Amino acid sequence: MARQQFYISEIVSIAIVSVLRRYILNQSVTIKWPNDIYVNDSKICGILIENTISGQSIYRSIIGIGINVNQRDFKSDAPNPISLIHFINKEISLDTILEEVTNEIFHTFEHYDTSCEFEQLHRLYLSMLWRNDNKPHLYTTPCGNIFNATITDVAPNGLLTLTDTKGASQSYAFKEVAAII
Repeated sequence: MARQQFYISEIVSIAIVSVLRRYILNQSVTIKWPNDIYVNDSKICGILIENTISGQSIYRSIIGIGINVNQRDFKSDAPNPISLIHFINKEISLDTILEEVTNEIFHTFEHYDTSCEFEQLHRLYLSMLWRNDNKPHLYTTPCGNIFNATITDVAPNGLLTLTDTKGASQSYAFKEVAAII
């Protein structure tokens, strides 16, 4: 259903993390809400998903995935990029990564779509979330409000719920809050 379109993001993120964990051992490969994949505190992948809605259903999804694979040096203003080559110390075929990620996305989608185990999918997604460790971390709002909070949940519509150190919970949409690294 269209109102649950964030499940597509969960499926794609889980699939990418699963593939990268095959290569990156003894490091934390996680999903940084809402659309990045991190190794420890460094960004290895970004994901953009555009859904076309028809009535109450998703008619089409276009998924863009950018994985840093063989790049050794970064000449951008991105604060924390990292590449797969930094962990495996050899170049890897882009076709190999493309095939593995594509197959894993289809496999993950097929599994959860046919089993209708969306709660299980969501629990797996939450378990793979960056900084979802029941410890408070620093966040900021666009107006500069800095606060400590713990990840509580991510709703089916993609809203991130954070609970601050005083116990107050607040849900945020994309760009309404950012983690401070």
